[in-house]
Amino acid sequence: MKIVLDRALCDSNALCIAEAPDLFALDDDEELVVLKAEIGPDEVERARRAVSACPKAALSLQD
Repeated sequence: MKIVLDRALCDSNALCIAEAPDLFALDDDEELVVLKAEIGPDEVERARRAVSACPKAALSLQD
């Protein structure tokens, strides 16, 4: 499974980081970075929570 970030929608609210700090971070310019685009089965639930937490719907998961 893959995490997809739509940078045009992302406001760097960092709610995804609160849900999955091992998958997301903010860079030096306060822009969201996906740390691990390809995720394993043990990370899917955390990634889903992070996607759901995004108020701008800037994150999605693809098989």
